Amino acid sequence: MAVSAGHGRNTVQSLELREIKRVFRQGRSELEVLHDASFTVNAGEMVALVGPSGAGKSTLLHIAGLLEQPDGGEVFVEGEPCLGLSDKARTALRRQSIGFVYQYHHLLPEFSALENVVLPQMIAGIGRAKARDRAARLLDSVGLTPRADHRPARLSGGEQQRAAIARGLANDPKILLADEPTGNLDPDTADGVFDRLADLVRKGSLAALIATHNMDLAQRMDRVLRLEHGHIIEA
Repeated sequence: MAVSAGHGRNTVQSLELREIKRVFRQGRSELEVLHDASFTVNAGEMVALVGPSGAGKSTLLHIAGLLEQPDGGEVFVEGEPCLGLSDKARTALRRQSIGFVYQYHHLLPEFSALENVVLPQMIAGIGRAKARDRAARLLDSVGLTPRADHRPARLSGGEQQRAAIARGLANDPKILLADEPTGNLDPDTADGVFDRLADLVRKGSLAALIATHNMDLAQRMDRVLRLEHGHIIEA
């Protein structure tokens, strides 16, 4: 069953990639990983990005998240072009509008789950008390209140990934980009993490682009985009 996106009710294009081109060069050889890749993700929508290993899914996510510059094309966040912005302006936009969740949770091992969700907010200029309050609410939304004071080493794989989801949402982004967020989890745990993620996307009207090899999870999303030979194909 697909996650409801409310296509008829909500057509806000939070994220658009238009004619994205990316070429990797080594010596005299060139490898075109992305060729005129174009798509949109609307608010409240979960979109799966699938394709074989090495197809360029992570590269596409990095470009969508303004972490990497393409060789052509444009990225629009809430209708505004972004690639011509200065590095400082792109960093500020990422901080306020884009959340990231990775296959490896990348939680800071010396900090508790709560502190891992507090830190991005404080970096963005939010006061400690307000940041702790939001962090506690986010951890509660992913079922981690009893484990909030535990460091990552004392959390299970599923708990670590749920904490990473909470951290990705710490600054109340409009866009969530996830790269194989359940790739290291067993099927039952992966289902539970995905359900939590889907619930947060719906409640927060996020535009979520999720790269995955798990076709069962992909089919539960609103749309599936396949990356083949540098092109985006709507599956």
